[in-house]
Amino acid sequence: MNLIKINIPEADVSITERKQVIKGDEPIITPINGFIDFHLFPRDKGGIFMFYNINDELLFVGKARKIRQRIKKHFEDNVSPIKNHRDEVYRIDACIVEDPTGKRNLRNIYH
Repeated sequence: MNLIKINIPEADVSITERKQVIKGDEPIITPINGFIDFHLFPRDKGGIFMFYNINDELLFVGKARKIRQRIKKHFEDNVSPIKNHRDEVYRIDACIVEDPTGKRNLRNIYH
């Protein structure tokens, strides 16, 4: 059996589950499945995102034109492919692409 070797690129943004430690007048951030750092993902940029479990095993790979919206939607949507595994997601990595509509750019990240 021949397997395809995929080199996973270095993440531009990476967040992990964590609890907020409130400092001073900092507003309270409502966690989504234990994540409070969604603001680190660009609002209007696209790219590829990867969900990992606590053992650093890759659970899911997706692409999006607006990466922050798409990642959050996976935790809110009833039709998401990860809906039965949301509690397993511990880390989210994203590779940002300036022009997400350029399929070649997204494909070249992995080749």
